[in-house]
Amino acid sequence: MPLRIGKFIRSGTIAMALAISASLLPLQHAKADEGFRNWIAGFRAVALKNGISDGTFRAAFAGVTEPDPTVLEKARTQPEFKSPIWDYFDNRVHERSVANGQAMAKKYKPWLDKIEQRFGVSRNILLAIWSMESNYGEILSRPGVMKNTVQALSTLAYADKRRAKFARTQLLAALKILERGDIDVSHLTGSWAGAMGHTQFIPTSYIAYGVDIDGNGKRDIWNSVPDALATAANLLNKNGWNAGRTWGYEVRIPAGKLPAGALSLAKWQSLGVTRANGKPFSNPSESATLKLPDGRSGPAFLMLKNFSVIKRYNNAEKYALAVGVLADRIGGGGEFAKDFNRPFTPLSITEKEELQSELLSHGFYDGKVDGNIGSGTKSSILAYQAANGLTQDGYASKELLLFLRKK
Repeated sequence: MPLRIGKFIRSGTIAMALAISASLLPLQHAKADEGFRNWIAGFRAVALKNGISDGTFRAAFAGVTEPDPTVLEKARTQPEFKSPIWDYFDNRVHERSVANGQAMAKKYKPWLDKIEQRFGVSRNILLAIWSMESNYGEILSRPGVMKNTVQALSTLAYADKRRAKFARTQLLAALKILERGDIDVSHLTGSWAGAMGHTQFIPTSYIAYGVDIDGNGKRDIWNSVPDALATAANLLNKNGWNAGRTWGYEVRIPAGKLPAGALSLAKWQSLGVTRANGKPFSNPSESATLKLPDGRSGPAFLMLKNFSVIKRYNNAEKYALAVGVLADRIGGGGEFAKDFNRPFTPLSITEKEELQSELLSHGFYDGKVDGNIGSGTKSSILAYQAANGLTQDGYASKELLLFLRKK
Protein backbone atom coordinates (compact mmCIF):
# COMPACT_ATOMS: atom_id res chain seq x y z
CA MET A 1 0.00 0.00 0.00
CA PRO A 2 1.44 3.44 -0.91
CA LEU A 3 2.18 5.87 1.84
CA ARG A 4 -0.36 8.67 2.11
CA ILE A 5 0.75 12.22 2.86
CA GLY A 6 -1.74 14.33 4.78
CA LYS A 7 -5.20 13.50 6.11
CA PHE A 8 -7.77 16.27 5.79
CA ILE A 9 -10.50 16.11 8.44
CA ARG A 10 -13.30 18.58 8.98
CA SER A 11 -13.06 18.24 12.72
CA GLY A 12 -16.58 19.29 13.76
CA THR A 13 -18.77 17.00 11.66
CA ILE A 14 -16.44 14.01 11.42
CA ALA A 15 -15.36 14.10 15.06
CA MET A 16 -19.00 14.15 16.17
CA ALA A 17 -19.84 11.25 13.84
CA LEU A 18 -16.90 9.25 15.16
CA ALA A 19 -17.94 9.91 18.72
CA ILE A 20 -21.50 8.73 18.03
CA SER A 21 -20.23 5.65 16.20
CA ALA A 22 -17.88 4.82 19.05
CA SER A 23 -20.72 5.06 21.55
CA LEU A 24 -22.78 2.57 19.52
CA LEU A 25 -19.98 0.05 18.92
CA PRO A 26 -20.18 -1.80 22.25
CA LEU A 27 -23.93 -2.35 21.84
CA GLN A 28 -23.62 -3.44 18.21
CA HIS A 29 -20.67 -5.66 19.12
CA ALA A 30 -22.61 -7.30 21.94
CA LYS A 31 -25.57 -8.00 19.65
CA ALA A 32 -23.30 -9.47 16.97
CA ASP A 33 -21.60 -11.72 19.53
CA GLU A 34 -24.94 -12.85 20.94
CA GLY A 35 -26.18 -13.73 17.45
CA PHE A 36 -22.99 -15.62 16.71
CA ARG A 37 -23.15 -17.55 19.98
CA ASN A 38 -26.75 -18.46 19.26
CA TRP A 39 -25.71 -19.67 15.80
CA ILE A 40 -23.00 -21.86 17.36
CA ALA A 41 -25.53 -23.29 19.81
CA GLY A 42 -27.81 -24.15 16.90
CA PHE A 43 -25.00 -25.71 14.90
CA ARG A 44 -24.10 -27.94 17.86
CA ALA A 45 -27.23 -30.01 17.26
CA VAL A 46 -26.24 -30.47 13.60
CA ALA A 47 -22.74 -31.56 14.61
CA LEU A 48 -23.94 -34.07 17.23
CA LYS A 49 -26.42 -35.51 14.74
CA ASN A 50 -23.51 -36.07 12.32
CA GLY A 51 -21.39 -38.05 14.73
CA ILE A 52 -19.38 -35.30 16.40
CA SER A 53 -18.98 -35.90 20.13
CA ASP A 54 -19.90 -33.17 22.59
CA GLY A 55 -16.30 -33.13 23.82
CA THR A 56 -14.90 -32.52 20.34
CA PHE A 57 -17.46 -29.79 19.68
CA ARG A 58 -16.72 -28.01 22.95
CA ALA A 59 -12.95 -28.20 22.36
CA ALA A 60 -13.32 -26.92 18.80
CA PHE A 61 -15.36 -23.88 19.82
CA ALA A 62 -13.52 -23.06 23.04
CA GLY A 63 -12.65 -19.38 22.77
CA VAL A 64 -14.62 -18.92 19.53
CA THR A 65 -17.04 -16.26 20.77
CA GLU A 66 -17.22 -13.81 17.90
CA PRO A 67 -16.81 -13.72 14.10
CA ASP A 68 -13.37 -12.99 12.73
CA PRO A 69 -13.65 -9.57 11.01
CA THR A 70 -10.50 -10.19 8.95
CA VAL A 71 -12.16 -13.24 7.37
CA LEU A 72 -15.17 -11.16 6.35
CA GLU A 73 -12.90 -8.46 4.97
CA LYS A 74 -11.07 -11.05 2.86
CA ALA A 75 -14.38 -12.43 1.66
CA ARG A 76 -15.57 -8.96 0.63
CA THR A 77 -12.40 -7.91 -1.15
CA GLN A 78 -11.59 -11.02 -3.19
CA PRO A 79 -10.62 -9.72 -6.66
CA GLU A 80 -12.24 -10.76 -9.88
CA PHE A 81 -9.57 -12.76 -11.62
CA LYS A 82 -9.39 -10.87 -14.88
CA SER A 83 -5.69 -10.10 -14.89
CA PRO A 84 -3.70 -10.91 -18.04
CA ILE A 85 -2.22 -14.39 -18.22
CA TRP A 86 1.32 -13.03 -18.03
CA ASP A 87 0.49 -11.18 -14.81
CA TYR A 88 -0.66 -14.44 -13.23
CA PHE A 89 2.44 -16.31 -14.43
CA ASP A 90 5.02 -13.70 -13.49
CA ASN A 91 4.30 -14.06 -9.77
CA ARG A 92 4.26 -17.87 -9.83
CA VAL A 93 6.60 -19.25 -12.48
CA HIS A 94 10.02 -17.66 -12.16
CA GLU A 95 13.62 -18.45 -11.39
CA ARG A 96 13.08 -18.57 -7.62
CA SER A 97 10.08 -20.92 -7.67
CA VAL A 98 12.03 -23.18 -10.03
CA ALA A 99 15.20 -23.16 -7.90
CA ASN A 100 13.25 -23.79 -4.70
CA GLY A 101 11.40 -26.66 -6.36
CA GLN A 102 14.66 -28.24 -7.46
CA ALA A 103 16.04 -27.88 -3.93
CA MET A 104 12.92 -29.51 -2.47
CA ALA A 105 13.20 -32.32 -5.03
CA LYS A 106 16.61 -33.17 -3.58
CA LYS A 107 15.57 -32.71 0.04
CA TYR A 108 12.53 -34.96 -0.21
CA LYS A 109 13.79 -37.39 -2.85
CA PRO A 110 13.22 -40.59 -0.83
CA TRP A 111 9.63 -39.57 -0.09
CA LEU A 112 9.00 -38.40 -3.64
CA ASP A 113 10.32 -41.75 -4.91
CA LYS A 114 7.84 -43.52 -2.66
CA ILE A 115 4.91 -41.24 -3.55
CA GLU A 116 5.61 -41.45 -7.27
CA GLN A 117 5.82 -45.24 -7.12
CA ARG A 118 2.56 -45.55 -5.17
CA PHE A 119 0.40 -43.01 -7.02
CA GLY A 120 2.07 -42.68 -10.44
CA VAL A 121 2.03 -38.88 -10.31
CA SER A 122 5.11 -36.93 -11.43
CA ARG A 123 7.10 -35.50 -8.54
CA ASN A 124 7.56 -32.28 -10.47
CA ILE A 125 3.80 -31.78 -10.70
CA LEU A 126 3.52 -32.27 -6.92
CA LEU A 127 6.33 -29.80 -6.27
CA ALA A 128 4.70 -27.27 -8.60
CA ILE A 129 1.38 -27.62 -6.76
CA TRP A 130 3.18 -27.18 -3.42
CA SER A 131 4.78 -24.01 -4.78
CA MET A 132 1.50 -22.65 -6.13
CA GLU A 133 -0.49 -23.43 -3.00
CA SER A 134 1.83 -22.34 -0.18
CA ASN A 135 5.19 -21.32 -1.67
CA TYR A 136 6.68 -24.59 -0.42
CA GLY A 137 5.08 -24.06 2.99
CA GLU A 138 6.39 -20.53 3.48
CA ILE A 139 2.94 -18.95 3.83
CA LEU A 140 2.14 -21.22 6.77
CA SER A 141 4.53 -19.20 8.92
CA ARG A 142 3.46 -15.74 7.80
CA PRO A 143 1.92 -13.76 10.67
CA GLY A 144 -1.83 -13.39 10.37
CA VAL A 145 -2.24 -15.49 7.23
CA MET A 146 -3.29 -18.78 8.80
CA LYS A 147 -6.59 -18.64 10.66
CA ASN A 148 -8.31 -20.81 13.23
CA THR A 149 -10.22 -23.01 10.76
CA VAL A 150 -13.23 -23.49 13.02
CA GLN A 151 -13.58 -19.76 13.64
CA ALA A 152 -13.00 -18.84 9.98
CA LEU A 153 -15.59 -21.29 8.66
CA SER A 154 -18.05 -20.40 11.44
CA THR A 155 -17.66 -16.74 10.52
CA LEU A 156 -18.47 -17.42 6.87
CA ALA A 157 -21.34 -19.74 7.71
CA TYR A 158 -22.86 -17.16 10.06
CA ALA A 159 -22.19 -13.87 8.28
CA ASP A 160 -21.51 -14.50 4.57
CA LYS A 161 -24.74 -15.44 2.78
CA ARG A 162 -22.94 -16.25 -0.47
CA ARG A 163 -20.58 -18.75 1.17
CA ALA A 164 -22.79 -19.94 4.05
CA LYS A 165 -23.73 -23.35 2.59
CA PHE A 166 -20.14 -24.11 1.57
CA ALA A 167 -18.83 -23.00 4.96
CA ARG A 168 -21.30 -25.13 6.93
CA THR A 169 -20.30 -28.21 4.92
CA GLN A 170 -16.61 -27.50 5.42
CA LEU A 171 -17.04 -26.74 9.11
CA LEU A 172 -18.74 -30.07 9.71
CA ALA A 173 -15.89 -31.78 7.85
CA ALA A 174 -13.34 -29.89 9.96
CA LEU A 175 -15.03 -31.16 13.12
CA LYS A 176 -14.82 -34.72 11.73
CA ILE A 177 -11.07 -34.21 11.25
CA LEU A 178 -10.78 -33.27 14.91
CA GLU A 179 -12.98 -36.20 15.91
CA ARG A 180 -10.65 -38.59 14.06
CA GLY A 181 -7.60 -37.11 15.78
CA ASP A 182 -5.41 -36.32 12.74
CA ILE A 183 -4.69 -32.87 14.19
CA ASP A 184 -5.49 -31.10 17.45
CA VAL A 185 -7.58 -27.95 17.78
CA SER A 186 -4.64 -25.60 18.25
CA HIS A 187 -3.06 -26.72 14.96
CA LEU A 188 -6.23 -26.90 12.84
CA THR A 189 -5.43 -23.80 10.83
CA GLY A 190 -5.94 -22.69 7.26
CA SER A 191 -6.69 -19.80 4.96
CA TRP A 192 -9.58 -17.42 5.54
CA ALA A 193 -11.70 -19.74 3.33
CA GLY A 194 -10.67 -22.95 5.11
CA ALA A 195 -7.90 -24.27 2.81
CA MET A 196 -5.45 -26.14 5.01
CA GLY A 197 -1.83 -27.20 5.15
CA HIS A 198 1.08 -27.24 2.72
CA THR A 199 -1.10 -28.23 -0.21
CA GLN A 200 -4.18 -26.19 0.83
CA PHE A 201 -6.94 -28.79 1.05
CA ILE A 202 -10.45 -27.80 2.11
CA PRO A 203 -11.77 -30.13 4.84
CA THR A 204 -14.04 -32.24 2.60
CA SER A 205 -11.21 -32.86 0.12
CA TYR A 206 -8.86 -33.68 2.98
CA ILE A 207 -11.31 -36.31 4.23
CA ALA A 208 -11.65 -37.76 0.72
CA TYR A 209 -7.96 -37.84 -0.19
CA GLY A 210 -5.85 -37.49 2.98
CA VAL A 211 -2.89 -39.89 3.18
CA ASP A 212 -0.61 -40.86 6.07
CA ILE A 213 2.44 -41.88 4.08
CA ASP A 214 4.98 -41.23 6.84
CA GLY A 215 3.27 -43.91 8.94
CA ASN A 216 2.74 -42.03 12.20
CA GLY A 217 -1.00 -42.73 12.27
CA LYS A 218 -2.04 -39.19 11.35
CA ARG A 219 -2.80 -37.63 7.96
CA ASP A 220 -0.92 -34.45 8.84
CA ILE A 221 -0.80 -32.04 5.88
CA TRP A 222 0.08 -29.17 8.25
CA ASN A 223 3.40 -30.48 9.58
CA SER A 224 4.34 -33.47 7.40
CA VAL A 225 5.47 -32.53 3.90
CA PRO A 226 5.36 -36.21 2.81
CA ASP A 227 1.72 -36.49 3.93
CA ALA A 228 0.83 -33.24 2.16
CA LEU A 229 2.45 -34.27 -1.13
CA ALA A 230 1.00 -37.77 -0.94
CA THR A 231 -2.45 -36.31 -0.34
CA ALA A 232 -2.10 -34.16 -3.46
CA ALA A 233 -0.88 -37.20 -5.41
CA ASN A 234 -3.86 -39.24 -4.19
CA LEU A 235 -6.29 -36.57 -5.41
CA LEU A 236 -4.74 -36.55 -8.88
CA ASN A 237 -4.51 -40.33 -9.02
CA LYS A 238 -8.15 -40.87 -8.05
CA ASN A 239 -9.24 -38.32 -10.64
CA GLY A 240 -7.64 -40.24 -13.50
CA TRP A 241 -3.97 -39.20 -13.72
CA ASN A 242 -2.19 -40.92 -16.62
CA ALA A 243 1.07 -42.18 -15.13
CA GLY A 244 4.12 -41.57 -17.27
CA ARG A 245 2.34 -39.03 -19.46
CA THR A 246 2.79 -35.27 -19.61
CA TRP A 247 0.11 -32.59 -19.15
CA GLY A 248 0.66 -30.97 -22.55
CA TYR A 249 3.08 -29.44 -25.04
CA GLU A 250 4.01 -25.97 -26.16
CA VAL A 251 3.46 -26.01 -29.92
CA ARG A 252 3.90 -23.93 -33.04
CA ILE A 253 0.76 -23.36 -35.08
CA PRO A 254 0.37 -22.61 -38.77
CA ALA A 255 -1.43 -19.61 -40.21
CA GLY A 256 -5.12 -19.98 -40.85
CA LYS A 257 -8.07 -21.35 -38.92
CA LEU A 258 -7.66 -24.49 -36.85
CA PRO A 259 -10.47 -26.76 -35.59
CA ALA A 260 -11.83 -26.54 -32.05
CA GLY A 261 -12.19 -29.54 -29.78
CA ALA A 262 -10.11 -32.64 -29.18
CA LEU A 263 -8.12 -34.38 -31.89
CA SER A 264 -5.33 -36.93 -31.77
CA LEU A 265 -1.80 -35.59 -31.63
CA ALA A 266 -1.19 -37.26 -34.99
CA LYS A 267 -4.13 -35.36 -36.48
CA TRP A 268 -2.90 -32.05 -35.06
CA GLN A 269 0.51 -32.75 -36.58
CA SER A 270 -1.09 -33.42 -39.96
CA LEU A 271 -2.67 -29.95 -39.70
CA GLY A 272 0.76 -28.37 -39.25
CA VAL A 273 0.84 -28.14 -35.43
CA THR A 274 4.29 -29.20 -34.16
CA ARG A 275 6.12 -29.19 -30.85
CA ALA A 276 7.89 -25.91 -30.18
CA ASN A 277 11.16 -27.71 -29.40
CA GLY A 278 11.04 -29.70 -32.64
CA LYS A 279 10.74 -33.10 -30.92
CA PRO A 280 8.07 -35.62 -31.89
CA PHE A 281 4.93 -36.19 -29.85
CA SER A 282 5.45 -39.11 -27.47
CA ASN A 283 2.05 -40.77 -27.96
CA PRO A 284 0.58 -39.70 -31.34
CA SER A 285 -2.74 -41.44 -30.67
CA GLU A 286 -3.38 -39.44 -27.49
CA SER A 287 -6.19 -36.90 -27.64
CA ALA A 288 -5.37 -33.21 -27.19
CA THR A 289 -7.06 -29.81 -27.26
CA LEU A 290 -5.46 -26.63 -28.58
CA LYS A 291 -5.29 -23.67 -26.16
CA LEU A 292 -4.16 -20.12 -26.96
CA PRO A 293 -4.18 -18.38 -23.54
CA ASP A 294 -2.71 -15.14 -24.92
CA GLY A 295 -4.11 -15.22 -28.44
CA ARG A 296 -2.44 -16.42 -31.62
CA SER A 297 0.56 -14.17 -31.13
CA GLY A 298 1.35 -15.70 -27.71
CA PRO A 299 2.45 -19.22 -26.78
CA ALA A 300 0.20 -22.09 -27.95
CA PHE A 301 -0.37 -25.42 -26.19
CA LEU A 302 -1.86 -28.81 -26.87
CA MET A 303 -3.46 -29.96 -23.61
CA LEU A 304 -3.72 -33.66 -22.77
CA LYS A 305 -5.84 -35.52 -20.21
CA ASN A 306 -3.49 -34.76 -17.32
CA PHE A 307 -4.15 -31.06 -17.83
CA SER A 308 -7.82 -31.71 -17.10
CA VAL A 309 -6.85 -33.77 -14.05
CA ILE A 310 -4.82 -30.85 -12.65
CA LYS A 311 -7.98 -28.78 -13.00
CA ARG A 312 -9.65 -31.08 -10.48
CA TYR A 313 -7.29 -29.47 -7.97
CA ASN A 314 -8.21 -25.96 -9.11
CA ASN A 315 -10.59 -25.50 -12.03
CA ALA A 316 -8.89 -22.37 -13.41
CA GLU A 317 -7.10 -23.08 -16.71
CA LYS A 318 -4.30 -20.65 -15.96
CA TYR A 319 -3.70 -22.43 -12.65
CA ALA A 320 -3.37 -25.79 -14.39
CA LEU A 321 -1.14 -24.29 -17.08
CA ALA A 322 1.10 -22.64 -14.48
CA VAL A 323 1.42 -25.95 -12.59
CA GLY A 324 2.35 -27.78 -15.77
CA VAL A 325 4.88 -25.21 -16.94
CA LEU A 326 6.47 -24.84 -13.48
CA ALA A 327 6.70 -28.62 -13.20
CA ASP A 328 8.50 -28.83 -16.55
CA ARG A 329 10.97 -26.14 -15.51
CA ILE A 330 11.64 -27.79 -12.13
CA GLY A 331 12.45 -30.86 -14.20
CA GLY A 332 14.97 -28.92 -16.28
CA GLY A 333 12.80 -27.58 -19.09
CA GLY A 334 13.51 -24.20 -20.64
CA GLU A 335 11.60 -21.00 -21.28
CA PHE A 336 8.76 -20.67 -23.77
CA ALA A 337 9.70 -20.64 -27.44
CA LYS A 338 7.19 -17.78 -27.76
CA ASP A 339 6.57 -15.65 -24.68
CA PHE A 340 3.44 -13.86 -23.55
CA ASN A 341 2.56 -10.48 -25.04
CA ARG A 342 3.61 -8.20 -22.20
CA PRO A 343 3.37 -4.47 -22.99
CA PHE A 344 6.68 -3.88 -21.18
CA THR A 345 10.08 -5.45 -20.53
CA PRO A 346 9.74 -7.91 -17.62
CA LEU A 347 11.96 -8.07 -14.55
CA SER A 348 13.72 -10.91 -12.78
CA ILE A 349 12.76 -11.63 -9.16
CA THR A 350 15.82 -9.79 -7.83
CA GLU A 351 14.97 -6.82 -10.04
CA LYS A 352 11.40 -6.84 -8.72
CA GLU A 353 12.80 -6.73 -5.20
CA GLU A 354 14.99 -3.82 -6.22
CA LEU A 355 11.94 -2.06 -7.63
CA GLN A 356 10.07 -2.52 -4.34
CA SER A 357 13.09 -1.27 -2.40
CA GLU A 358 13.31 1.83 -4.59
CA LEU A 359 9.60 2.55 -4.11
CA LEU A 360 10.08 2.05 -0.38
CA SER A 361 13.00 4.49 -0.24
CA HIS A 362 10.96 7.07 -2.16
CA GLY A 363 8.09 6.78 0.32
CA PHE A 364 5.59 5.08 -2.00
CA TYR A 365 5.64 1.52 -0.65
CA ASP A 366 5.39 0.04 2.83
CA GLY A 367 4.99 -3.66 2.09
CA LYS A 368 7.33 -6.63 2.12
CA VAL A 369 10.28 -6.63 -0.27
CA ASP A 370 9.76 -10.11 -1.71
CA GLY A 371 9.54 -9.71 -5.48
CA ASN A 372 5.84 -10.53 -5.46
CA ILE A 373 3.99 -7.90 -7.46
CA GLY A 374 0.60 -7.87 -5.78
CA SER A 375 -2.05 -5.20 -5.39
CA GLY A 376 0.03 -3.27 -2.84
CA THR A 377 3.02 -2.98 -5.15
CA LYS A 378 0.83 -2.10 -8.12
CA SER A 379 -0.91 0.66 -6.14
CA SER A 380 2.50 2.02 -5.14
CA ILE A 381 3.67 1.96 -8.75
CA LEU A 382 0.55 3.84 -9.86
CA ALA A 383 1.06 6.45 -7.13
CA TYR A 384 4.72 6.89 -8.07
CA GLN A 385 3.91 7.15 -11.78
CA ALA A 386 1.24 9.77 -11.06
CA ALA A 387 3.61 11.78 -8.88
CA ASN A 388 6.31 11.76 -11.55
CA GLY A 389 4.24 12.44 -14.65
CA LEU A 390 4.61 8.91 -16.02
CA THR A 391 2.00 6.81 -17.78
CA GLN A 392 -0.08 5.24 -15.03
CA ASP A 393 -0.12 1.57 -16.01
CA GLY A 394 0.98 -0.08 -12.73
CA TYR A 395 3.49 -2.33 -14.50
CA ALA A 396 6.58 -3.57 -12.68
CA SER A 397 8.73 -2.99 -15.73
CA LYS A 398 12.38 -2.66 -16.62
CA GLU A 399 11.55 0.82 -17.91
CA LEU A 400 10.23 1.92 -14.52
CA LEU A 401 13.18 0.39 -12.66
CA LEU A 402 15.64 2.27 -14.88
CA PHE A 403 13.73 5.51 -14.17
CA LEU A 404 13.88 4.86 -10.41
CA ARG A 405 17.60 4.13 -10.52
CA LYS A 406 18.20 7.62 -11.89
CA LYS A 407 16.35 9.33 -9.06
